Amino acid sequence: MAYTALYRKWRPLKFSEVRGQDHIVKTLKNQLLSNRIGHAYLFSGTRGTGKTTVAKIFARAVNCEHPREDGSPCNECASCRAVLSGASVNVVEIDAASNNGVDNIREIREEVRYRPTEGRYRVYIIDEVHMLSAGAFNALLKTLEEPPEYVIFILATTEVQRIPITILSRCQRYDFRRLSIEELKTQISDILAAEGIDAEPEAVSYIARRADGSSRDALSILEQCLSLFYGEKLQYERVLDTLGVSDQSVFSGLLRKVIRYDVRGVVEEVDDLLSKGRELSQFVTDFTWYLRNIMLIQSDNPGEDVLGISRDNLIRMKEEAEGMELPQVMRYIRILGETSNQMRLASGKRVLLEIALLKMMQPATETDLSSLIDRVRKLEDRIGMQGGEIPVPTVNADTGKPAAPASVPGTSFTAPPRQEITVSEADYQDCMLVSSEWDEIVSGLSRLLRSYLQGTKVSVSREGGLNILFRNGFNCSVIEKKERAEELQAILRKRFSKDFTIRFSTLKQNEPEPKLVLGPRIPGIDMDIEMPEEEE
Repeated sequence: MAYTALYRKWRPLKFSEVRGQDHIVKTLKNQLLSNRIGHAYLFSGTRGTGKTTVAKIFARAVNCEHPREDGSPCNECASCRAVLSGASVNVVEIDAASNNGVDNIREIREEVRYRPTEGRYRVYIIDEVHMLSAGAFNALLKTLEEPPEYVIFILATTEVQRIPITILSRCQRYDFRRLSIEELKTQISDILAAEGIDAEPEAVSYIARRADGSSRDALSILEQCLSLFYGEKLQYERVLDTLGVSDQSVFSGLLRKVIRYDVRGVVEEVDDLLSKGRELSQFVTDFTWYLRNIMLIQSDNPGEDVLGISRDNLIRMKEEAEGMELPQVMRYIRILGETSNQMRLASGKRVLLEIALLKMMQPATETDLSSLIDRVRKLEDRIGMQGGEIPVPTVNADTGKPAAPASVPGTSFTAPPRQEITVSEADYQDCMLVSSEWDEIVSGLSRLLRSYLQGTKVSVSREGGLNILFRNGFNCSVIEKKERAEELQAILRKRFSKDFTIRFSTLKQNEPEPKLVLGPRIPGIDMDIEMPEEEE
């Protein structure tokens, strides 16, 4: 016997099996019981929420020979069996995505002229109806307005805004809502029990959350996980491996590096994600959900059952929640939300993720109110760690002018002394050559390189060769990677016809650029060279 996918095998066959759409099911059952059946219905909602399933149940119910007490079809009479097997001429299912022309609708108009040979109603289920052309909608309009008494139209769509208002006004509209995580967890657990498969609660919870309110998506994800680990217990770690997503510990480690402003550590985390084949768009979504849980912990301190996480993860998240302020967490969530939207159409997802993490670590890159508050908090933390308080200005009693503030231990922000680097004349000349054209070189680079090298200076390294000075440690960590360094070397080689040794370093806050001092000349290097005169 051919294998049947889970979402088809466990598709509801009666109204009582439909999950999450009680408001719609109750209305349709009342219409069946009172014999007040409409001629046109519009089922709208996101994918996998049961639009086509309910349409098929309703189509069987209107022609069922022995309906149940609640109006559901018996699924045993000749009419129900014919519909279930796809052999019924009274129920026609049309895919508007591939049958969207005027001629297709004209065929329906010709068919509805004839009464059904058996049963009471001829039912037309038009799926993805928003894909019909303008001409097809116009052809359908007259039939919807004055249909024969034995015809029922059920239109299903995921994009109700694309349906003409003239069609909407002639239909009873029912909006299918997304299923809650609890409803999906119950459905998955029931199916696993029926299939005789053992599963961890954390695995079921993650699949339900990943499905994003779609019952079909939940069963498709479940089937994928069961296929990879056939005959084994469904474990949380295995679900993560199957879907290419990260464990909670990864989000915890990354968040703690962001809080510590560990730029290098954050870049290494992103490298590790890519090396493991993680999908960055889904990673951003899951990281946002992780921060959402921390926000709830800070606001209301819910239990592990409400958040759907283990006790160990809850303890770790409480530690992180205590180390952050609520506005800071909300700013992180906003940044990740903006990044998630940008990733939908972007090819360089890694760069967008790194930019987002940089914004989270450095509020100075943004000017909104939440970023300014975070900058003030960061400054207060620095002053607090240094053991001092902000000095309050006093007034000189003799002159009436503000007196110089008293020095407070630990609050001095004087710039560090300027370093001196002894360099050879060759390195000095190379530095002057490249430095004189550096701004022009940077402006001519690709947009990606230009963004990272903006504001850099050219100096000489203590070990010899050029040294590119950064004020931003994140930019430095990106450029010093092998492929970026080689790209920059190739650009300089092409421009100056010379190979340069290039190093990269980051200046500390308020640290001035190093002073270059020419070293002693090697004796004999500068002696005059006399050329013999050529004989005439």
